[in-house]
Amino acid sequence: MRICGLQKLSMVDYPGKLAATVFTGGCNLRCPFCHNALLVTRLEESPALESGDILSFLSTRRNLLDGVVLSGGEPLLHAGAADFLREVRALGFSVKLDTNGCYPDALGNLLSQGLVDYVAMDIKNCRERYPETVGVPDFDIAPVEESIRLLRRSGVSFEFRTTAVRELHTAADIRAIGAWLAGAKRYCLQTFVDSGNLIASGLHPLSPEEMAAFAAAAQPFFGHVEVRGV
Repeated sequence: MRICGLQKLSMVDYPGKLAATVFTGGCNLRCPFCHNALLVTRLEESPALESGDILSFLSTRRNLLDGVVLSGGEPLLHAGAADFLREVRALGFSVKLDTNGCYPDALGNLLSQGLVDYVAMDIKNCRERYPETVGVPDFDIAPVEESIRLLRRSGVSFEFRTTAVRELHTAADIRAIGAWLAGAKRYCLQTFVDSGNLIASGLHPLSPEEMAAFAAAAQPFFGHVEVRGV
């Protein structure tokens, strides 16, 4: 598994927990608003960290941190994700996975082995606008649909989340996402932030008022709707 970054302490990446966040390199999507472009389109320029060094660091944080987040890029690209998380588990940490949902077989493997406690799955847009939003014109949404089904019946805590971009999302799109995912307990709308390291340019965030309107559009479909980054 190629690890390209480590945030040693985060108070926001894992709901309700102090966590370290491990970033893997590589992704199958080319979302224009991706804020980790170096991990996607210019992977050779990203540093590679040894998993053993990461685990050694984590061993010094037992009883100080609650959990570990495996993020990316797309972590489930890597065949070694399960082995890494098994070792994280052995250190006593709770595990959160961030995923785009494109690898349901790998996700199902982690769920069946009990290697994750919480999953945050990106829902890039409504079905009709997925190819445009992920930057893959011939994108097949079937694996995403299967990952949604897996999470719904897994018994593991999870959230669906959408990063809202002015040029890519409308209130009608958010309502369509809600109808698609209706009944899920938790949905999060994230405000787009231009990190200066994007795949595309010319993209803009929505105002706090617009994000609140998006949340109102989603609310009838979910148990809880949260807006982040405003």
